[in-house]
Amino acid sequence: MKKIIPLVLATLLACSSPKKNTEENINQSQETTSSGISLTKAPNSPQFPNAKLTHVGLEKQKATDSSEAVEYSFQVDNYELGVQTADAETRGLANSGKGQHIHFIVNNGPYSAHYIPGVSNELPWGDYVVLAFLSRSYHESVKSEGAYYVEKLSVGNPQKENLVVDLDAPHMFFSRPKGTYSGEDAKKVMLDFYLVNTNLSPNGNNIRATINGEEFLMDEWAPYYIEDLPMGEVSIKLEFLNAGGTLIDSPFNPVERTVILTE
Repeated sequence: MKKIIPLVLATLLACSSPKKNTEENINQSQETTSSGISLTKAPNSPQFPNAKLTHVGLEKQKATDSSEAVEYSFQVDNYELGVQTADAETRGLANSGKGQHIHFIVNNGPYSAHYIPGVSNELPWGDYVVLAFLSRSYHESVKSEGAYYVEKLSVGNPQKENLVVDLDAPHMFFSRPKGTYSGEDAKKVMLDFYLVNTNLSPNGNNIRATINGEEFLMDEWAPYYIEDLPMGEVSIKLEFLNAGGTLIDSPFNPVERTVILTE
């Protein structure tokens, strides 16, 4: 039986509405290790409590007989795209040279990064959940209440609804890590996820991360650092659990990713 190692909090989350996204109380770093892998809550990063991402337009045009070109327009307030986050050089993380951006996620797949307030994509006919949120230059999500947008999107004329989802229910979306990490970037890899309509707490919902077969429980919505990973393929699975340890009903739960580390 695999050993599950909880990340015990030094301080409890402040009380908040279950539908409120919050970036409060990410103020201490906790660490646990197992078989040489460590998972550490990240230290404070620059906060953007008033950052706001607003959807202002959507255009859809036929691309093929079974797909459409989709173009989203956003407005960004109290946050600057295309600049480096103030502490980017000191984080020791993979960082985008293009600066702060928007993470755009379709059906909880790998995100695409956008450095202007617009997103273009071509999608086959079907139903989708689209999530967009503001990101620091080193890909840490901004968790302020107004910093994200989520909606269900129908494309084309599908024969039947192929995605049943309640967007008023709690959901967890995978953000980082993604892709290949080389050299210095492979020494410390950020684990980050996005919550909608929920939060985490010691006696409430939590996330179980399985990293190369080792399990960790996280009961605080925060970014985490994974260190001491072996080079090569790294498997990561996130499970969104209720207080009883049961998977929360969502078409995107659980979610699994594979990333590559190279010297």
